[in-house]
Amino acid sequence: MGMAIWTLVPDSLDEGVVRTHGAGGIFTTTLLTFFMAEMGDKTQLATVVLAARYESLWLVVTGTTLGMLIADVPAVFVGKKFAQKISMHWVRALAATLFALMGVAVLVKIERLL
Repeated sequence: MGMAIWTLVPDSLDEGVVRTHGAGGIFTTTLLTFFMAEMGDKTQLATVVLAARYESLWLVVTGTTLGMLIADVPAVFVGKKFAQKISMHWVRALAATLFALMGVAVLVKIERLL
C-alpha cells in the first residue's frame, strides 16, 4: 500500500548536483549498478545454474547476455515510443492503482489466514 502512495509522487532530478562516477567512469558505474540491481534475479540464478552444469562458462554467460539483450532492447525502444505519447501522470496513476490492488489482495489473504 505504501508503494501505491509512493508511486504517485513524481521523481525529481537534483539540479546543479555534480555526480562523480569514480575511477572506472560511467561504464563501470552502470555495470556495477545493473549487477547489484539484478543480484538474485531469476535470470542471474539461471546463468549460475547453467554455468555449473556446462563446462564453457564463456558460452553460458555470452548466451544469457545475448538473450537478455534480445529481450530488453526492443522493450526499451517500444517504451521510448510510448513514453513520448503517454502522460506520466496516467502511468503513475495506473501503477499506483495496481500496487493498491495488490496490497488489498495481500491484506484479504492474510485476513483469511487468521
